[in-house]
Amino acid sequence: MAFRKFNWVVAIMLGCVAFPALAEMKIGVVNFPRLFEEAPQAQAARQNLEKKFGPKQKELADAQKKAKELEEKLTRDAAVMNESERGRLERDLVAQKRDLKRMQEEFGDDLNFERSAALENIQRSVVETVRALAAEKKFDLVLADGVVFASEALDITQSVLERLKKDSPKPAKGTGK
Repeated sequence: MAFRKFNWVVAIMLGCVAFPALAEMKIGVVNFPRLFEEAPQAQAARQNLEKKFGPKQKELADAQKKAKELEEKLTRDAAVMNESERGRLERDLVAQKRDLKRMQEEFGDDLNFERSAALENIQRSVVETVRALAAEKKFDLVLADGVVFASEALDITQSVLERLKKDSPKPAKGTGK
């Protein structure tokens, strides 16, 4: 019991000493999900992924459509087909579905790999920018995840976004972007 009283006394004493120090601290809060959504580096990464994987995605959609059409033909015409023709169509359908599954797995693996690499680069850039801004503006502490509430006066997300936009490479002239 005495130990608990001692802990409370120590906690109160530390609180009294710590509060004046906290009053002098400059604290900022960053909304990382917003940065990952709105940063030009993130938008460029999304566009690059769409450009790189768009044709493969269309190829997959076409293969799915072709397999579905073959399956519908088999279902619709199976009763009027001879056994060898039906068997050939069934083998073709199984082969197409197997190829489609393999293509989907390869596509998913490639996309996840590229997305992870892009996210890693964006995270590195965002963290470096937050650190540079915090040092420049003399912040003692910058919080991100796990903040339940922060007043707008503490939110430095917009400043970080502006810095990211300034540091973002500009598109080459003549690309229409």
